[in-house]
Amino acid sequence: MNATPEAAAVRAAAERAAAAAPGVRAAGGPAVDAALRTMAQLIRERADRVLAANAADVATAEANGMAPGLLDRLRLGPERLADIAHQLEVLADTPEPPAQREVRTLPTGERVFERRVPVGVIGAVFEARPNVTVDVASQVLKARSAAVLRTGAAALGSARALVEEVIAPALDAHGVPSAAVQLVPVPGHAGADALVGLPDLVPLVVVRGSGEVTRRLSALGAAAGTRVLAHADGGGVLYLDASAAEAEVTRLVTEGTDRLGVCNRLNLLLVDRPAYDRLWPVAEKALADRGITPSLPPHDHALGHEWALDSGNEQHVTVTAVDGPVAAAQLAARETSGLAATVCAADEAAATAFIDAYTGTGVFWNATTRLLDGYKLLGLPETGINVDHTPGPRGPVTYVDLSLRQFVVLPAS
Repeated sequence: MNATPEAAAVRAAAERAAAAAPGVRAAGGPAVDAALRTMAQLIRERADRVLAANAADVATAEANGMAPGLLDRLRLGPERLADIAHQLEVLADTPEPPAQREVRTLPTGERVFERRVPVGVIGAVFEARPNVTVDVASQVLKARSAAVLRTGAAALGSARALVEEVIAPALDAHGVPSAAVQLVPVPGHAGADALVGLPDLVPLVVVRGSGEVTRRLSALGAAAGTRVLAHADGGGVLYLDASAAEAEVTRLVTEGTDRLGVCNRLNLLLVDRPAYDRLWPVAEKALADRGITPSLPPHDHALGHEWALDSGNEQHVTVTAVDGPVAAAQLAARETSGLAATVCAADEAAATAFIDAYTGTGVFWNATTRLLDGYKLLGLPETGINVDHTPGPRGPVTYVDLSLRQFVVLPAS
């Protein structure tokens, strides 16, 4: 059976990345870090070219009726470009953990070491967010692997400009194969489907996007034998305990809704029932100041419905009453993806009870769930946020999570 044109294009990109991967490993850390710094320089020098490509993407998306929240993710500007460049420099200056550490000495005298080795080629499927092109590529390169990137069709022009004007020339300037970062050139789901079906070339694929899409790609990858590291559903939770100060309620609601098209925004607001009449009006005003409509009981949707992915309805937050911190934490873990939850409380015992009962990826006391982000938490860009309930990298995934563990046994010294 002949491969589709989309599958053939993806395989060709993967083969180019695989051919370049040994060169990335051989180039070494100083060369990769130097390339990252040059990428930052080129982003500043060639900002007009990148912004022009992005403006064309945005104009097309607007003409096709893209919702405001998704447009916010797609749109670049001088400030966002400056942030991308700064994060590249931070990553380049980040000392790497030792490539090898001694684990123990066996009773027979042999020494056991644990070593980090590159995966080789890492794929990524992500939404129409141009900055993620650089985030993922830089993390994969820092992990000494090559990358095959598939972005949403709406951002393809922006991603192409970043690869061709910034990433490839920077790699070439420092002796790292420029083919080490490949962009899937075809739009649509067929390219993503093909990427998770090449375990011989791309054994690991990071998948971001809506829950439905990531679950489908995870299933396809599992059937093919590809390891899929999925970032699917999101949605931040804020619990207002009876002990919460009104000023803190206003601050956390406001901080949690600064951007509505992101996964860690305030999505579900839980209010302690005994304090509902006091705290809800405070939160309601903060939401109104942001132009956000509360979804109040009785709900005709699941409590964890992710408004960031509900095109045209992003300006909503679900609200419901709960019976104390433990019930709130359990509801948050049960009804949402378990991405992140905040407890707003002055009472330390209530906050501790919430933290201990919540089983999700990130839990915060009087701090916004918007902090669940690789750069904000760890000082590093991320490839995504993993919310798996199984062992493995969980939370913001950075380059240190993108290596293989190898055991080395050496003779007694």
